[in-house]
Amino acid sequence: MPISVVVGGQYGSEGKGKTSLHVARTDASVAAVMRVGGSNSGHIGVARDGRRFALRQLPAGAVDGNLLILIPAGSYLDIDLLFREIDELGYDRAKIKISPFAHIITEQHKAWERETALREAIGSTQSGTGAAVLSRVARGAGNLPPAVQAEDIPALAEFLEDTTAIARSLLDQDKRIIIEGTQGFGLSVLHAEAWPKATSRDTTAGSFVAEAGLSPLDVDDVILVLRCHPIRVAGRQSGPLPHETNWDAIALEAGIDRDLTELTTVTQAPRRVGQFSPEIVKQAIAVNRPSRIVLNHLDYVDPAVVGGELTAKAKRFVDDISAAIGQRIDWVGVSPDKTVVLELQSQS
Repeated sequence: MPISVVVGGQYGSEGKGKTSLHVARTDASVAAVMRVGGSNSGHIGVARDGRRFALRQLPAGAVDGNLLILIPAGSYLDIDLLFREIDELGYDRAKIKISPFAHIITEQHKAWERETALREAIGSTQSGTGAAVLSRVARGAGNLPPAVQAEDIPALAEFLEDTTAIARSLLDQDKRIIIEGTQGFGLSVLHAEAWPKATSRDTTAGSFVAEAGLSPLDVDDVILVLRCHPIRVAGRQSGPLPHETNWDAIALEAGIDRDLTELTTVTQAPRRVGQFSPEIVKQAIAVNRPSRIVLNHLDYVDPAVVGGELTAKAKRFVDDISAAIGQRIDWVGVSPDKTVVLELQSQS
């Protein structure tokens, strides 16, 4: 009864979508990808023909179009965005199943977040996800917009099914399911040291499995995804970033003569960036107990790795990180735009 959970070990944008897609492409037993969370984070998936998709509702692990997509009760859906992504991917609607209890992000939720000035306070994307979470928990009480479920939306009727029952049937057939988690451990509403500079949900593997409506006993694979240089969203109000630096310094250190500045998927604002900090990662390891660790964006350390071979400089960096966090790095990602992952056969 195999489940792979993909979880971020820093502050988001670690490359979880690329990792999910790599697992889907390399494990023939994968039958479905589940995405939990809301539209306040984006995952990148690069199709086999090179097209690059920035997805905020559909899982990047299903970009190839050959897998069942399950959107469980622990998901928060912006309907317009969902349909836009379905059309953009040209995804077979018969392969998309949504729990009747999945939460709907309404215009009222977005307006509530704008009125509370969350962007100024914590760097919120104001996607409405947090307000939808609050509405669900409030159960009709308080000065919050009403909670809406997928079963209340006629346009979603063709997709509605019991996603737990579907997943359970696949697991009973020994088919693998990927749960594509969102954001990173350092943003967890429960575990973020910088709370309230956090997101509105817990962002650990255990919570992702609960949001998916499945049992922890089904999980045999937890993949913790890291990046060589952790990021946070723009603005100091988004929270502290240990060992913060800038994109120019990273490019200079790596010998890269182009602008590396990254923009957030949702707001298109420049990301803040830092040097690798083992502290947050060790906390993420303690809580998530990963079976595999992926280290992405190694080309920001040495661009020569894009060719597919680990250079001595890159190998030293990986070995130093492994020693600092006390656990082996199993895969490295060598490009931000390609689903290229090198499996490390041996490490000192």
